[in-house]
Amino acid sequence: MKKAVVALGGNAISSSGKEDIHAQFANTRSSLEGIVELIQEEYKIAITHGNGPQVGNALLRVERTKQDIPALPLGVIVADTEGGMGYMIEQSLQNRLMALGINRDVVTIVTQVIVDPNDPSIINPTKYIGPFYTKKQAEGLAEMFNWVVKEDSDRGYRRVVPSPIPKRIVNRTTIRTLVDLGTIVIAAGGGGIPVYVENDGSYEGVDAVVDKDRASAVLAHDIDARTLLFLTNVDCVYFNYKKQNQRPLKIIHAAEAADYLNSGQFPPGSMGPKIEAAVSFLKSGGKEVIITSLGKAKQAILGDAGTKIVR
Repeated sequence: MKKAVVALGGNAISSSGKEDIHAQFANTRSSLEGIVELIQEEYKIAITHGNGPQVGNALLRVERTKQDIPALPLGVIVADTEGGMGYMIEQSLQNRLMALGINRDVVTIVTQVIVDPNDPSIINPTKYIGPFYTKKQAEGLAEMFNWVVKEDSDRGYRRVVPSPIPKRIVNRTTIRTLVDLGTIVIAAGGGGIPVYVENDGSYEGVDAVVDKDRASAVLAHDIDARTLLFLTNVDCVYFNYKKQNQRPLKIIHAAEAADYLNSGQFPPGSMGPKIEAAVSFLKSGGKEVIITSLGKAKQAILGDAGTKIVR
């Protein structure tokens, strides 16, 4: 069975966070061409996506309407953006498939992701989100909303939140069933909504964000996908990226990828999370991870583009 999780990069829908909704729909439509090619090859697919710019905008709305509207917790903001962006991807893909005469259902599932309430990042949050502030602005917002703020390099101050490691997808059985039936499922957008399990088995939200690449790997494992495909803004992974001696990596093994990661080849702010997620997925039983650009999905699946990481 050809089953894949396709992870759209965070900038596929909005690169700057300043595009209006018409531009975001246009970006969404253009970002789906590679996915459409895989559907034409009869792949069974779940789609994930980033939501960084959208969450940043939502946090700005919280800040600027604080006098008039109750603030939303981060988990609800993630859910809101997951639903809104899922709608854009869902409708754009439905229309494209309809125009091609392809009869496949598309559905968005607002997805909860289980994390450990004792994850170290919850005690020591380090994930920067939202806009930059002056020190005075940041301190005022921290006092008003009980935020944790830290200086981000020399560019200003930002909110920091926990980013716990995802353990499993709450909705995994439903997503796997739908994908196996041929439905294209959009799930775990922005990493999904982090929740933990109470002693009585009930779920409780966490004011945190889950890394979208890690969540994509967990989703791929939980629905028994063979392939995890990251569609990003580069054609492949490079050794010594942006240096004079950079070279493309075509096929590498998971152990080699882990060694590169541990040696600092892939920084946390760029390719690092994807390589980490790739290694995790392959260790948990996945067959292959492919990293390439938005327009080369089919070529990469066929081995003619991108970087393939195998067990």
